[in-house]
Amino acid sequence: MDYNALLLVCIVPVVCCYSSGQIMDSCEDMQPHHSGLRPQTEPAPYTITTDHSSYRRGEEVKVQLLALSSAPFIGFLLQAREVGGQSPVGSFELMPGAAQLLICGQRPNSAVSHRSDSVKTSIWVTWRSKASRDGKPIQFHASFVKNYKTFWVDVTSPVLTFSNDGSGGSTSLPTPTITSSTTTTTILLQPTSLSSISSADCGITKMCFSQPSDCDPAVSADCYFMSAMMLSSTDKTIRYEMTGPSNGYISFGFSDDQMMGNDDIYICGKGSDGRVWLQHAFSTGRTAPQAVPLGNVLDVRASALDRVISCSFTSMNKISTQRTRGFNKTYHLMFAHGPSSYGQIQFHAGTFISTDKIDISRPQIVGKAGWPHIIKAHGALMLIAWMTTGSLGMMVARYLKGVTKGHNLWGKDVWFLVHVAVMCVTVAATIIAFILSFSHVKGWSKGAHPVLGCLVMILSFLQPILALMRCGPQHPLRFLFNWSHALNAVVIKTLAVAAIFTGLKLIDSTLDHWLMKVMGGFIGWESLCYILLEVHLNCTINNTDTLISKMTTVILLMVLFCLGNCAFLVALLVGIGMS
Repeated sequence: MDYNALLLVCIVPVVCCYSSGQIMDSCEDMQPHHSGLRPQTEPAPYTITTDHSSYRRGEEVKVQLLALSSAPFIGFLLQAREVGGQSPVGSFELMPGAAQLLICGQRPNSAVSHRSDSVKTSIWVTWRSKASRDGKPIQFHASFVKNYKTFWVDVTSPVLTFSNDGSGGSTSLPTPTITSSTTTTTILLQPTSLSSISSADCGITKMCFSQPSDCDPAVSADCYFMSAMMLSSTDKTIRYEMTGPSNGYISFGFSDDQMMGNDDIYICGKGSDGRVWLQHAFSTGRTAPQAVPLGNVLDVRASALDRVISCSFTSMNKISTQRTRGFNKTYHLMFAHGPSSYGQIQFHAGTFISTDKIDISRPQIVGKAGWPHIIKAHGALMLIAWMTTGSLGMMVARYLKGVTKGHNLWGKDVWFLVHVAVMCVTVAATIIAFILSFSHVKGWSKGAHPVLGCLVMILSFLQPILALMRCGPQHPLRFLFNWSHALNAVVIKTLAVAAIFTGLKLIDSTLDHWLMKVMGGFIGWESLCYILLEVHLNCTINNTDTLISKMTTVILLMVLFCLGNCAFLVALLVGIGMS
């Protein structure tokens, strides 16, 4: 009995040492030597990636052990071997993480293993080749332990060839022409097929943010999508993905608020030469983002198929918005896309922002923020002003003036009173909408929409002032006022429609651009009504009965016009409310 107890005491330290990673006995066959158990035969849910596809004498190669999907590991053993060889080559250096160096084949630092049985999803190490004249192709070999009974042996990386031409190695998938470093601001890549980005595991293993909110980039090309998955809570390693249709670039960023400015941004763009580039940037105020060093960014993969740009990469960079810095903070997520020119991004064509601040280390599906109520009110007032009251006022002056002669009220022609009333409402709504937008933005925004809006505001403000200063009906120069007043009204109407189109483009997040199509339908409807009224107006008037009939027809056409406009208006107001 005492002998058995003594034997048990001797065995316990040997068993416990496996969880500490001191597994030199496994150097040759890479087996964890779990009693009576055999390694798994199905493909391993783990991968070994490198930042080079070739190596030179004495050159460093960064190596990543990565758990795919939701299969973390508790133990591992990593070596570099010549292709066909059984002995480890080169030496490893550690990055911060749950790893330690081992002596294998009497070579110091020739292998890496775990330090404890803590759960791991990603391990980063640096391998350096031995200074030798006759380098040979190498592969990285690893064994992974998911639990005591489940483990995989001899998982291999792609082959790294030996390069002796003085040129640097290149990243394996895809191939960057610039190696990521703390001073590099942009990394260029040859686009390859990147079809692995999808909404699978959203809310389970990764945080996802998309527009439309339920889209899957693996299914629909019209899906703007980004995700973040925490690979290691120890060294704060995060795997990012982003994809979306664009002719220039897509990007995502982190912000302390829902306004652009002081944001930490990653940009993925497509150059004129077909190559894809990844850039780290920081935005200050409302100016264009400034490139910053790419930092600790590895395993960059990119795709530019048809009009869809995709990038995925692993980053150990801390998030910085100047006001906050680190990983344990929460941030608003921003996604933007737009054109680029000669590698320089232009003003974004579309953007969406998260409703709440998000902890990206927590798997979840993030909802995007709707437009502020004050901006929705701005849009609603502009639609009411220039789809109903403004159009009605112009039609009254053009088509009722000639067919309502002799119809007076309070000493004024009825058409004139109606015209003044609806146009005053139009100008008032335009001024209020203008004030609402500027009071919210508190500054000047880029793009055509604010320029068009300001022009509409200025001309609308001047129109009633000039009308009050008009000369009398019998004055010989009265025709100048009539023509200038009518021409200014047409210009305002044209600019207002253009402003509405550009405004709807900013908020229309539907896949089929439904709001834009409704606005196009409104333009067609209004044009048809103008043509019918114009044709009817120019009919010959022979007698009083014809004049009465003409007035009745004009009024009926205008009522029909108003009913149709109200239908389009309601559809657009509902769309704005749901945006």
